[in-house]
Amino acid sequence: MALTQMQIIQSLGEAMAWFERELQWGVLPTELRHLIGRIGELYAALITNGQMATDVNQRGYDVVSGAGERVSVKTTAMMGSGGHISFNPNTLQEVDRVIILRVNTDEMQIEMLLDAPVSEALGLMSDPNAQGKVSISLSKLLKPSRSASELKIVRSSTHGNVEIREIENGTIEVYVDGKLAGNTKAELRKFAGALNLSVLNGNGNPFNTRQLGSVVLNAIGNLDG
Repeated sequence: MALTQMQIIQSLGEAMAWFERELQWGVLPTELRHLIGRIGELYAALITNGQMATDVNQRGYDVVSGAGERVSVKTTAMMGSGGHISFNPNTLQEVDRVIILRVNTDEMQIEMLLDAPVSEALGLMSDPNAQGKVSISLSKLLKPSRSASELKIVRSSTHGNVEIREIENGTIEVYVDGKLAGNTKAELRKFAGALNLSVLNGNGNPFNTRQLGSVVLNAIGNLDG
């Protein structure tokens, strides 16, 4: 039975909440591939005003858009640019459109990496490997980041040996003794603990890095004020 758009929205919200909960319990994203795939398919069905494919393991595609396009949906949680997305070349003739998504596990957001006709996606694919699979490198899909010198610091606060900066693209950076911290969220959590700040939002869910950074910056601003 086809899901309504409201059911798709509800299912997507529940799947994202389940995924975030598993991560909080220490489960690695690599162990949640099935859930990540389900999140991607629900999101693709939502944005295309479409439906999930009716057959289990539908050949080649996962979603049928509102316009009748057969959509192959690939979803990853890899945050670097060194990975790749694999396809079975024998089923691509069954596909009209390719959507590649990434679940940003830091911000808990779904990012669109590619939404293109299959003809365009084929131009990005490698030659078949030893297993007969073709792939698209993530490096071809990720837009190059602007250098640090091009980005403005919209606000910053220093407390003791810690400086917290908010960059114009929303990124939060933490410097300890003048050195950029490797794990921003962990440093923000420690800082929040020192200031007796909650790391949970009004619904009882953990703030993401940007939200927590904003809370800490506001708190430091109030102390300075």
